[in-house]
Amino acid sequence: MLLSLLVTLLPLISASPTAAPVAVDNIPPVEKPIVTPSPAVSDATKTYKSRRGVISDVAGDIDSILSGLGSAIPSYVASGVPNFFQDFPTGDRVKSKLGLNDSEIEALPTQVLNVPGYGNWTDQGWNLRFHGNVFKQPNIPESKLDDLANGFLIGTSVQSLPPSQASQARNLTAEIYVLQQSNQNLTFHLEPAPTAGASGEQGGGGAVTPNGGTQEVTFPTPTTPEGDFDAFIQIKNVSGSGLMAGNATSQIQRLNVYTNGTLTGNATAYLVPPKGLTIVNDIDDILRITKIYEPKEGLLNSFARPFTPWMNMPEIYANWSRSIPDFHFHYLTTTPEQVTRNYMDFIYKTYPGGSFDTRPLNFSDVSATLSIRKFLLQKVFRTFPERKFILVADTSNSDVMRDYPAMVTEFPNQVQCIFLRNTSGTDSGDRFPYDTSGFKNLNQQMYMFFLVPDDLKNLDIANGKCYNASVPQNVTFGMQGLPFGIGSGKKSAAGRMEVGIGGVVALMVG
Repeated sequence: MLLSLLVTLLPLISASPTAAPVAVDNIPPVEKPIVTPSPAVSDATKTYKSRRGVISDVAGDIDSILSGLGSAIPSYVASGVPNFFQDFPTGDRVKSKLGLNDSEIEALPTQVLNVPGYGNWTDQGWNLRFHGNVFKQPNIPESKLDDLANGFLIGTSVQSLPPSQASQARNLTAEIYVLQQSNQNLTFHLEPAPTAGASGEQGGGGAVTPNGGTQEVTFPTPTTPEGDFDAFIQIKNVSGSGLMAGNATSQIQRLNVYTNGTLTGNATAYLVPPKGLTIVNDIDDILRITKIYEPKEGLLNSFARPFTPWMNMPEIYANWSRSIPDFHFHYLTTTPEQVTRNYMDFIYKTYPGGSFDTRPLNFSDVSATLSIRKFLLQKVFRTFPERKFILVADTSNSDVMRDYPAMVTEFPNQVQCIFLRNTSGTDSGDRFPYDTSGFKNLNQQMYMFFLVPDDLKNLDIANGKCYNASVPQNVTFGMQGLPFGIGSGKKSAAGRMEVGIGGVVALMVG
C-alpha cells in the first residue's frame, strides 16, 4: 500500500549567522609575529548538530536517510561529520587489545613521527615549529592485523582485497595500534635540505636551499601523556649559520630535520618570511580522491587503495609553484597524526613540498575534530600576521564551510582567496548538505565554488583575482545540497539543480 506522507518544511532558523561586512578603511593594525602556543584541549568548542538538523526535520531520524549508504554506517556519520578516522585506541586499550606485557613493550624500539613544520621571523630571529608524536609499534601477527583491519572496513574484508590493498590495510592498521610514549626527551639535527616535494620548480615547492643552518636543537619539554610534542624553538640565526634573516629576504628556506636516536623521525621544515603568499590546503577530496562522504568508498580509498590525485589538480599546483615566486605551501588535514604518513608521502610525491598540520591525539572526538581546523588556521594566521592566505578545500566539510569565511572577518586583509570544490555538484554520492550562509557578505572576487581543476586556470591569485566569471556560482547563502532534491529553489553552488525549501514535499512510502 502506498502511503503519502506530507512533510512541511520550515525555514532553517538554526543557520549560522552571516559574517559582518569588512570595512576596508577600518582595518586594525597588524599584530606582531608571535610564537603561538601548542595545541591543547582546555575547553574544546562545543559542536551542535543544528547544521544538519534539516535532515531530521524531513525524515524524523537521520539514520533513516543514511541507511541508503549501507547498514554498518558508524554514528559519527550521522553526526554530520563523515570522518571515519575517529575513536582510535591508545595506551592501555592498545596494550589490552594486543595482549602485551610491560617487558614486551620495553623491548620495542622508540619511533618518532616528525611532522614538517614552519618557522617565522620575530624580533629574536628565526623560531621553528617542531611537532609530532613519539610511539612504539608492536609486532602484530598478520592474522591479528587482519581482524583489527576488518573493524575499519564496511561491506568487505582484508581477505577479500587484492594483495597490494590488503598489505596497505594491514600497514595502516599497524600505524593505528601503536603505544604513545609520554615523558620522552628529544633532540634534533638540522641541515640544509636540497629537495622537497614533486613540485613544478627545481628543488621542490616555493623554497630554496640555504647556505647553512646545520645545528643541534634540544626540545624544551618532555612529550605529553599522548606522546605529542609541539613548540616553537629559537634556532641559530644569521651569524655564522648561513641562514638568511627573515627581514632581509622574501625567499623561503628549507631545512631537513632529523630526530636523533631514531631513523624514523625525519622531516623537512620551512623558514617563512613575514610577508608573502601562503596557500593552506585541505587534502581529502580536493587534492586526492577520497569520497569521504561515502563511508564504504572513503574507507577503501584511505585504508587500502593507493592514494590517487583528484583529476589534474597536480598540474594546477605545479603551475602555481613555477609561476608564483616564494609561494609557501601549507597542508592542513584533520586526519589524526597516527595515519598521516601516507598523506605526507603522497603530497611530497605529487604536489609542491610544504609544511603540514595534522590532528594531535588530544583532539580525539567528533566535537574536537570540528574545532581543531579553526585552531590550526588561527595558529598559522597569527604566526604570519603580514602574509596573505589562499584557502582551498571542498564543501563536504562542515567545519570548512564555517571556518573559512569566518577567517575573513577575524583576520581582516589576510585572506586573499577562498576556493571550494563543490563535491555535490559533480558527485552524486555526496548527500551531505552544506551551509553557504557565511559567504553572504564576502566580496565575490575573493571566493569561488568550482567543479573541476581547470576552473582554477588562468586566475591571477597572486594579485587577488580569485573569481572565474565563466563558472556559475548559484550560491543561495543558506543550506544547499540537501537530500531528496530539497534545496533553495536554485542550483547548488557551481552546479546541481535543486527544488525549493519552505514548501510541501510528498514522500511516497511503499
